[in-house]
Amino acid sequence: MLLDRFKTMHKNLFVILITLALCACNDDLNPSDSDKRPTVETGSNGHHVGNIAVDFTIMDTLDNTINLADELLANDAVVLYFTMWCPLCDTHMSSIRRNVKPNLPNVKFLVIDYVSGSVKQSVSAQLSNGYASETVIPDLEHLLLKQFDATMGSTIVIDASGEILMNEDYKQSKILSVLNL
Repeated sequence: MLLDRFKTMHKNLFVILITLALCACNDDLNPSDSDKRPTVETGSNGHHVGNIAVDFTIMDTLDNTINLADELLANDAVVLYFTMWCPLCDTHMSSIRRNVKPNLPNVKFLVIDYVSGSVKQSVSAQLSNGYASETVIPDLEHLLLKQFDATMGSTIVIDASGEILMNEDYKQSKILSVLNL
């Protein structure tokens, strides 16, 4: 008898959880095949793939001025990687350093630290995480984060003409194909 009540209680709890899950879901469970991303006018400024990246000038952790237009003149492309110094970001950055960067000597890789509250904290995170040789930009005012509508792990690839080729979470195979490897 006690076992029957226990089974009934579990069944009821299961039904309640399923009901809550279904009621809490506001997404359309029957998606259409239409692309709902905004239309991008090729050559216009913005943060979407196909847009031209708006130029920026910002300081890195070594007090060097980084200007996007100058970096694009000197390199085949610029890659921005937005980090929070967490294990996932470290995995992505290690993948970039080990598998992507060595094959692309003419591509500038910039690590964007948008969580440290000061340049000193950004330098500390950079050194304690083993990225002393990387160009790290402390985005203290979140200027780049907002400009590229980025989040943790966002990877932006900008070609020499300034066109954004990729703006999404880091994927090694995607970045390699975008950079034609």
